[in-house]
Amino acid sequence: MAWFRRRQEPRAAAGRAVDRADLEYLAEFVRTRRGVEAFIEPRTTVTETTVLLVAHDGEWTRRRTETPEIARRWAHQLSVPIYDVRLMGYPQRMRDYNERRKRRPAQEN
Repeated sequence: MAWFRRRQEPRAAAGRAVDRADLEYLAEFVRTRRGVEAFIEPRTTVTETTVLLVAHDGEWTRRRTETPEIARRWAHQLSVPIYDVRLMGYPQRMRDYNERRKRRPAQEN
């Protein structure tokens, strides 16, 4: 029986490493949108720690980050307010934005 075996820590999904391009993409999002706030999403068994950016109109994007501390320092450098999504939840404007996108008719090329 395997009752007394040590449990292994859950591993995050393998993928590309966090790189400078991710931070540059996030910085560009901040520069080109108004009222951007950052939210730290915790590491799970499937994903690494991520930073979610939400603009004033609900438009959002996310990228991986190595640790929550790095995300906080990055946000502080850009003067972006940063919150823990476990404490604050996702902003309503983000949910509204997603709902508007679902209802938008399919665009033809």
